[in-house]
Amino acid sequence: MVKHPMKPTSYSYGHSDQVRRRLLELSQERGASLASLSELLGRNTSYLQQFIRKGSPRKLEEGDRKTLARFFGIGEEELGAPSEFPEEKSYNFWAKPAKQSDWIDVERLDIGASAGPGAVPVTEAPFDSFKFSRRWLAEQGLSGAQLSAITVEGDSMDPVLRDGDEILVDRRTQPFRDGVHVVRLGDTLMVKRVAQAGAGRFSLLSQNLAYPPVDVSADEIEMIGRVVWKGGRI
Repeated sequence: MVKHPMKPTSYSYGHSDQVRRRLLELSQERGASLASLSELLGRNTSYLQQFIRKGSPRKLEEGDRKTLARFFGIGEEELGAPSEFPEEKSYNFWAKPAKQSDWIDVERLDIGASAGPGAVPVTEAPFDSFKFSRRWLAEQGLSGAQLSAITVEGDSMDPVLRDGDEILVDRRTQPFRDGVHVVRLGDTLMVKRVAQAGAGRFSLLSQNLAYPPVDVSADEIEMIGRVVWKGGRI
């Protein structure tokens, strides 16, 4: 008797196909490229493109699945995790759109914050927006944050922030604490690590040691907001 090699069941193929479609759908809804999502996972920029288009790897690793699920504010089962209650599982989950109220639009402003010698913003008008999951923002401690997205220009914050990175700035008025902030010095918008340097004074610190610290008094600068997230190409 000739034994035929076992073929995969239609369920295992179909389920993997659903996961790929769902991931592509989520990335398009969010306006996040597959390359940027791959970067979020610490992978090569083509990693998720190959997963969706070529089926390689065949399934997402658990750590990658967890990270993506948190980013999109969804359950891991939508990205291939086993269901706790498989007998009650509906395999049409991928077709269910997220509610509009589950997302927050964050304006992308047509300005750059200098991570170099300094840049004068031309306009502060929004030209586009990102969609962020309310759940993800809450997990990051950003519920109620007043967020805007702007672009980093220059290399003084390299490698923490690179030229062309987009950063989320929380513009809420809140007590100052050391960290990476967007500040206005005269007519110049800058992104720097800001530290207190005594009563009424601050140091604007660059990550790139080629740029010396700049000491300023509190009345010389305006604190625009704290940098709470970044995104960019590898």
